[in-house]
Amino acid sequence: MQATLSRLAACGTAAVLSLATFGVQAATQLMIVTPWPEGNFQVKTLNQFADAVKEATDGEVELDIHAGGDLGLKGPELLSAVRDGIVQGADMLLTQQVGEAPLLGIESVPYLTRNQDDAALLRNTAWPYYEAVAAEFNQKFLYTVPWPGQGVFTQQPVKTVDDLAGVKLRTVDKNGTEFFKALGASPVQMPWGEVVPALASGAIDGVTTSTPSGVDGSFWEFTDYFNKLDWQLAPDVVSINLDAWNSLTDEQQQTIESLARKMEPRFQQISQDEDTRNAKILADHGIHMSAPDAALSAQLTEAAQPQWQQFRDTAGPKADELMTRYLEARDAP
Repeated sequence: MQATLSRLAACGTAAVLSLATFGVQAATQLMIVTPWPEGNFQVKTLNQFADAVKEATDGEVELDIHAGGDLGLKGPELLSAVRDGIVQGADMLLTQQVGEAPLLGIESVPYLTRNQDDAALLRNTAWPYYEAVAAEFNQKFLYTVPWPGQGVFTQQPVKTVDDLAGVKLRTVDKNGTEFFKALGASPVQMPWGEVVPALASGAIDGVTTSTPSGVDGSFWEFTDYFNKLDWQLAPDVVSINLDAWNSLTDEQQQTIESLARKMEPRFQQISQDEDTRNAKILADHGIHMSAPDAALSAQLTEAAQPQWQQFRDTAGPKADELMTRYLEARDAP
């Protein structure tokens, strides 16, 4: 791993030096990494963005996309990897970065959002706070694309909270781990690259994730049920190292920012469409699809409440302010 990081750091340094030395006389290549596999919709939209950047800049800026974790970097390492210039950019799950920046976990606070409209409002309210975190970590956030609402893939149906008791569930972040622990499960936080081997070996019984990831991992080979709890709708963010960004011309920066604003709503709609499409694929492969009834929803909501306050208390001085602004806007008449 250390050798990989050293090699990547050298590549990143070389790229930035190339920018400084040659300016816009030659194509500027920015290495962008993502842990998701090639077929995932997040990678497809990232490639669409890269194609648009190349075309709009007349080939002056090229985003060199590396998918599937092929460079050895795991999801929770990406915020710091971009900060340090190990890579020039990343498509990262925002809520996996809470070890470095706790505020970025607000969109995985369980049941803080109840639907897509809530999620969009929270994202818009949080964006200025995200930008401040990005600057603190020597980078610029370009756009976000939410994942479909998360549920649980399990070997047995989940109809009540009691059905989660003792189930070894993979979770994606700290908030999810604490939430499912409060529900009586035995959560294990792990990056995507370790999930399928853990399922295959029996190290875990199930997975908390969304429908596209269920298809990516062919979860019908390991589980029989998916209950779409919609307990969070967390986004990916596409981020660029600030030194690399500042080495671009003003015109190139404006072009890329304009593309990000233009393409973001389209990518977000693709996410919703992917949820519908992948749910059908899962059902066609024998996964029994369900959603929580009113009684289970009430139990899940009650279990989430302590984490709302915990986020206010532990995610930094801006956390309480951000959550208050969001809830006031959400609950306004």
